[in-house]
Amino acid sequence: MKNEMINDVLNRMVAHLDNHQMLKLKDVLLECFAGVSLEMERDNETSNYILNNTTRVNGFLSSKKVEGCSSKSLDYYKKTIDRMLASVGKDITRITTEDLRNYLAEYHDVRRVSKVTIDNIRRILSSFFSWLEDEELIMKSPVRRIHKVKTDKLVKETYSDEMLEKMRDSCVKSRDLALIDLLASTGMRVGELVKLNKSDINFHERECVVLGKGSKERLVYFDARTKIHLMHYLSERHDKNPALFVALNTPHYRLTIGGVEARLKKIGKSVTEERVYPHKFRRTLATAAIDKGMPIEQVQHLLGHQRIDTTLQYAMVNQVNVKNAHRKYIG
Repeated sequence: MKNEMINDVLNRMVAHLDNHQMLKLKDVLLECFAGVSLEMERDNETSNYILNNTTRVNGFLSSKKVEGCSSKSLDYYKKTIDRMLASVGKDITRITTEDLRNYLAEYHDVRRVSKVTIDNIRRILSSFFSWLEDEELIMKSPVRRIHKVKTDKLVKETYSDEMLEKMRDSCVKSRDLALIDLLASTGMRVGELVKLNKSDINFHERECVVLGKGSKERLVYFDARTKIHLMHYLSERHDKNPALFVALNTPHYRLTIGGVEARLKKIGKSVTEERVYPHKFRRTLATAAIDKGMPIEQVQHLLGHQRIDTTLQYAMVNQVNVKNAHRKYIG
């Protein structure tokens, strides 16, 4: 309790004193409180810190919303932070590095989640406490000394040309064929695909505008086969829904992410035992583009990634090309 009160004083003074003065103040407080026993009403303290924590979390989420984060991301941030606060059971300004290390370790052991999940939680907490530090609500982020979690680098599978052709051949509906072609040739996210309207498609230039993460628009491009199959699908449509892809049954609502995933899963079951899902098309395009010589910066722009490191995670170099390159350059 004594150390927590000292930290409270220091956090309140961080905006008014420089580092040297803060250290001096800490020494003075430790000296003054030496041998002093402090008792407080636990119930009042608990209700106060819960209220304060809620206010600070809401402030952080508001700042992220202004930065352009989607409602889905904001909800994920809130759940992650609230879960940590409920587990640690402290005022945010009193949370230590050790508290967070223990929380992450326990979360990993109890829930048996992957290291990737733990690192995602760490990144969100780092962003939150860095914001608190920038807002001068805490002296220093307790996440600073918690390093990136080392994860296993697994080679992620892509669809082969043969697999893509099998999926195309198994399509009974023109919509499904157009859907597979558009995902395979553009590499767009499934969330971007379901937002598309018919008016977004430029058939002459074989391109369309998608609304990506952070509400950022970008151009993506499709091949001639996709153009033909899209035009055929749209020519069969008689509904007035502006959406590019709609449900097959009346009243032909806009196709949802869940609808796309369910349809691809059904198509996949007819041709393979492996799971077929939308995101794998995106990774397949990135890998094929790099294997054929497209500069990584252009692949980054095509996929709508802010950081090139993210693009490199998607694009797995074809091992056959590595073998051929070794023979060419090494012998």
